[in-house]
Amino acid sequence: MNPELIDTLTLKNDTKIVFLILDGVGGLPLPGSDKTELETANTPNLDRLAGSSICGLLDPIGYGITPGSGPAHFALFGYDPVKNNVGRGILSAAGIDFPMTERDLFMRVNFATVDKSGVVIDRRAGRIDNETNRKLCRKLQEGVRLNSCDVFFETVKEHRGLIVLRGDNMRDEIEETDPQKVGMPPIPPKALTPKAEETAILITELTEKAREILSDEGKANAMLLRGYAKYRSFPSLGKRFNLNPLAIANYPMYKGIARLLGMTVNQQTNTIKEEFAALRENYEKYDFFFLHIKPTDSRGEDGDFDAKVKVIEEVDSLLPVITELNPDVLVVTGDHSTPALLASHSWHPVPVLLSSDTCRPDSVEQFSETECTRGGLGRLPMVYLMGIALAHAKRLTKFGA
Repeated sequence: MNPELIDTLTLKNDTKIVFLILDGVGGLPLPGSDKTELETANTPNLDRLAGSSICGLLDPIGYGITPGSGPAHFALFGYDPVKNNVGRGILSAAGIDFPMTERDLFMRVNFATVDKSGVVIDRRAGRIDNETNRKLCRKLQEGVRLNSCDVFFETVKEHRGLIVLRGDNMRDEIEETDPQKVGMPPIPPKALTPKAEETAILITELTEKAREILSDEGKANAMLLRGYAKYRSFPSLGKRFNLNPLAIANYPMYKGIARLLGMTVNQQTNTIKEEFAALRENYEKYDFFFLHIKPTDSRGEDGDFDAKVKVIEEVDSLLPVITELNPDVLVVTGDHSTPALLASHSWHPVPVLLSSDTCRPDSVEQFSETECTRGGLGRLPMVYLMGIALAHAKRLTKFGA
């Protein structure tokens, strides 16, 4: 089924929908154990909710495909993740509200650590703090000049930054320099199509100058580029689905996704508890809420099983903030799996629960990967989740005569 079919069926009413997204929530057991992070966590509130909900598993992109956060979130909101796939650079730019133009090429940056031979030994430079990042960006902004275009260096968060090249005929078909693992040198930014040759030369010049400028740094003595993207626009969530949406997220990239899809972005919060409080404070003003929890993914990427368990337990303790508001539809899921065992995103499907007065509760008694395999939603593509949520909120009319 074409996921855009629901665009023609949407209705406007006063029902409210909450999407609680635990980024990277799916996991795997550690050796010698039989429980994932979610199954290990003490989650009485989530389990109680699962007992009166309909549950299942979601595939963000397709069977066996490991998703990036960008396409997975597009799928969550009912946008075809393949058709609408964009480089992470534009998501980072939108996340920090960078003033974008059609002449821009956006690139996500990881400040990294390389050894004396140029081999990457830490792709995240020890997760440097924001102030260190800002100092590095100022240093690069002052030191890097390119003859045929303007260049901007911007801080995103911790070790992540943004580079923008502004000029004519920019292309994004360039090899990413991030090898995605340690023990290898950065990859040369070669052109993947003949039309991208001039841009590849520019990026090569950029990386060489940046390498020289950063050479005297301790941890952050290199930068890795990925997620090249030209500017593009998207139909808004409000226009497609007759919604007035609010995004509550602490991490810039997810604010960027929200802005690209026309959501109002809540003012900055710094903790999970503050995010839940922001939902409560804004509940009367909006009818769709995207509440994003980042640390589940971060701790999974760190390979820290126990820390990921603690994040899940913190979210569970705050769940009554949402349930006491009694939304017409509450969805709890993730955008993808990030098992601490792998310390990276993975292809495993993501557990999901949908709570509504109109759902048919299934036999699931615990919100976990194993239990959700028995759920009434079955296993389905993530892109259809939005349509199911809208239907339960009575926001879809009948199709056909």
